Amino acid sequence: MSSTSVLHQLSSISSDYDYLFKILILGNSGVGKSSILLRYADDCFSETFIATVGVDFKIRTVALGEKRLKLQMWDTAGQERFRTIVSAFYRNVDGVVIVYDVTDAESFHAVERWLTEVDRYGRDNVCKLLVGNKADLKSKRVITYETGKALADKLNIPFLETSAKQNMNVEQCFLSMAAELKNNADKDTLASIQDKARTRLRGGKPIEPEKCWC
Repeated sequence: MSSTSVLHQLSSISSDYDYLFKILILGNSGVGKSSILLRYADDCFSETFIATVGVDFKIRTVALGEKRLKLQMWDTAGQERFRTIVSAFYRNVDGVVIVYDVTDAESFHAVERWLTEVDRYGRDNVCKLLVGNKADLKSKRVITYETGKALADKLNIPFLETSAKQNMNVEQCFLSMAAELKNNADKDTLASIQDKARTRLRGGKPIEPEKCWC
C-alpha cells in the first residue's frame, strides 16, 4: 500500500473497521453540500440555509462485502474567503464529491474549476464523483441530467443526481464512492503482498528483471 495514502488498514486485533477513508465534499456555496451530508450521516434535512464556516465533518461506518469502511466525510465552505482553508485539505483525501445545484448554472460552470484545484493540490489517485443536487426542484431546473452526464463523461468520472430533501440517491452517492475506494485499496494491498512475496524469493533482495541474451 502506498505510503502517501491516508487510508489505513488496521491490524487483525481491531474489530471497529478495516479501512478509513477521508472524503471531501466540494462545490459552490448554497449547492446543498451540508444538506447531502446531514441526510446521509444523520438522516435529517432542514430548509434553513446555514453557510459552513471553514470545514465540518461527519463519520459513518459501512459494510461492503467482508470489510468495514469508516468514512470520514468533510463538508467544506464554498465561499471564496475560505478557499485557502479548503485547499489545505486536498492533499490528504482519498475521494472528492463535487456538487453543483441543478437550478444554478454558475455552480455547474464552477465544477471544472473545483476539479482543477483537486488536481493541483491533491494526490494523483483521488477518486472523484460529480453530483447534481436539488433534482426535486423540477420547475427551477436549468441544468438537465443529460448536460451533467455529458460533463461527467468528458471528465471521465461517475455522475449522479440527488435530492437531499427527498433523500434521492444520497445513500448511493456515498456507497458508490466507498466501493471505488475499497476497490483501489484492495488493489494496493494485493500489489504490496505480491511485492513482498517477490522480495522474499530472492532472500530479501528485490528481483531484477531477467536479461535476454538472444
